[in-house]
Amino acid sequence: QVQLVESGGGLVQPGGSLRLSCAASGSSVSSYAMGWYRQAPGKQRELVARISSGGTTIYADSVKGRFRISRDNAKNMVYLQMNSLKPDDPAVYYCNQDRPDAIYWGQGTQVTVSS
Repeated sequence: QVQLVESGGGLVQPGGSLRLSCAASGSSVSSYAMGWYRQAPGKQRELVARISSGGTTIYADSVKGRFRISRDNAKNMVYLQMNSLKPDDPAVYYCNQDRPDAIYWGQGTQVTVSS
């Protein structure tokens, strides 16, 4: 059974940084594409960043140059380093694994940006 558990969310001031972590079990983070999505109240869930099994990364235009997705295959973890956080960034952030047979989601972690 695949489980994804996010952590690292919290309250940060504008311009600050957070690092989100996603711990995977039951599946290897290096075997499939892994992504970070976010959903703000009243909005649709949107892709933030994605890393393919081969290591290719893509980012939403709104976070390019500020966020970085990475993975640690040995620890079976995926990370999202978020810098220069803006008032538009608050949301629940979800980790995702995109497999041919199914898509798995974590429970999400809340990110709040406020002074």
